[in-house]
Amino acid sequence: MNVDVQHNSSKMIEGAAECWSCSGALAVSEHFCSTCGKVQPVRPMTHFQFFGLRKKLNLNEQQLQKEFYALSRKLHPDVYARATANEQEWSLQKTSQLNDAYRTLKDPITRTQYLLSLEGIQLEEQSKSATDAARQSGEEKKQVVPPELLEEVFELNMQLQELKMGERDPETIAQLESAKKNFEQKLDDSNFELRKYWDAWDNAKDSESEKKAMDEMVALLNRRSYIRNLVRDVNAALSEAA
Repeated sequence: MNVDVQHNSSKMIEGAAECWSCSGALAVSEHFCSTCGKVQPVRPMTHFQFFGLRKKLNLNEQQLQKEFYALSRKLHPDVYARATANEQEWSLQKTSQLNDAYRTLKDPITRTQYLLSLEGIQLEEQSKSATDAARQSGEEKKQVVPPELLEEVFELNMQLQELKMGERDPETIAQLESAKKNFEQKLDDSNFELRKYWDAWDNAKDSESEKKAMDEMVALLNRRSYIRNLVRDVNAALSEAA
């Protein structure tokens, strides 16, 4: 995997900026002036742009971590102890921006969700409007059962219902333990499957190919979210039955 870091990222953000201190030209996403070295004001940019990255899903995570630590040192408050009030404030703002960007991009799932959000896709589970609506109605936010899991979920719900009714049959508990391992394996498998769609997105040559890759990622993430909730429910049931 290539990190594809571009410190001179003027091609990624249209327009150019001017250093507040020496008036030197710089790309909008540059954090420090290449001429005088001064920290620059915070500007709107994506998490990818903050690290000088193209909007791709395959990243060199070790290089990303290296860049994170390097920027953390450069933006540390001690570096600006004798700087102007503006520079001190900018360093703090950029540190917050850095932490948000790194926290999002270092994790494969949140990275994928973030890229989809940039493309205007908001997964239902993450939708604030859906959450607010559920709270106002007093109902749980429902998720559609993935078709390929219908039979397994039906059986699982029957077993969970038996436990709720106080029927702590050892066989039922053993079946739930087995189901839990099965769903946990599905979660692990989904991580590998997701990377296939990363490749499809990163190598897409047209909007149709990009849309197909995004549709596949959305379906997988929704299925993954549903399975994760199943594992949570089984864990809770087994804990109560212990």
